[in-house]
Amino acid sequence: MTFVSNDPSWWPSINESIYISYWIVAAAVVVVYDWVLTTGQEIELIWRQRWSLMTVLYLVIRYIGIPYSVASILPNMMFVSLTDAVSNILAYTANGTDVVITAMLGVIMIARLHAMYQGSRTKLIFLVVTFLTINIACLVLMVIGLKNLVAEEGILSGMHMCGYSYMGDTPLLFSMTWILNTVWEVFALCLSVWIAVKHFRELRRLGPSTGSTIGDCFRVLIKSHVLYFASFAGLSCFELIGLSPVLANSDSIGAQIFAGVLQILTVVQMFVLGPRLILSVREYNAELVTGSDADTSMNSIVFQEHVHISTSGTV
Repeated sequence: MTFVSNDPSWWPSINESIYISYWIVAAAVVVVYDWVLTTGQEIELIWRQRWSLMTVLYLVIRYIGIPYSVASILPNMMFVSLTDAVSNILAYTANGTDVVITAMLGVIMIARLHAMYQGSRTKLIFLVVTFLTINIACLVLMVIGLKNLVAEEGILSGMHMCGYSYMGDTPLLFSMTWILNTVWEVFALCLSVWIAVKHFRELRRLGPSTGSTIGDCFRVLIKSHVLYFASFAGLSCFELIGLSPVLANSDSIGAQIFAGVLQILTVVQMFVLGPRLILSVREYNAELVTGSDADTSMNSIVFQEHVHISTSGTV
């Protein structure tokens, strides 16, 4: 049912919604801008290569991100009227997309950790079991929470707003979902740091003869893997701070800026970091393939996701 009011007391809420809408637009621009920046790499390293699981994950995450970001703007457009049914559909779609993208990013994490641990079958089973346990729990919590989600259109001083109310313990359920995801990402970070340190120590023990490759090996560890996991864990911790009742119920400019920055970082976490990691790994492996003088000691770090490079022969 549409709620209509011309009460001036609603203006702080109206101004806050307008302010947040600017950040949502900025988040959509970031996703599109990153896609434009990486189009050349995407054509060379994705479309021109043999298809694999990583190819599918890249394309789904990348090309869901653009319409997702644009659709996120609709509930915050003051001149667009959305019925309660449409508002509910948008909410369910957004939350469902969050679950699917989170699962896909988890698969990317598992694939990279599996490669970092030299294809260890034991480690793979452990990661898959841990990942499934956490994600099934998150899915159950999300479904329960969405059952108590109620959307309502409001027309405040002639401006259309889409409001959501949560019944029962829904905020707590959503908080638990974020906490579980953060636990998984911090766990993945710890595993990546451990194996990175281990590989670095092994390379140092090889002596000066491999000194020229130590820097390169450590660089790809840090740039393509450890920093990726650290970014994920850091952003998740940042999102947990945003769930604080003090911030959620505050109308201060600081709280609004925090919410806006969080909106951009959430989109970056979902739709930028994963594709960037895949492109980074493929680009690095392509350089190794084309570089005929690649040192054999690089085999101590098997981060390969097979990339077919067209040269004068078949690689």
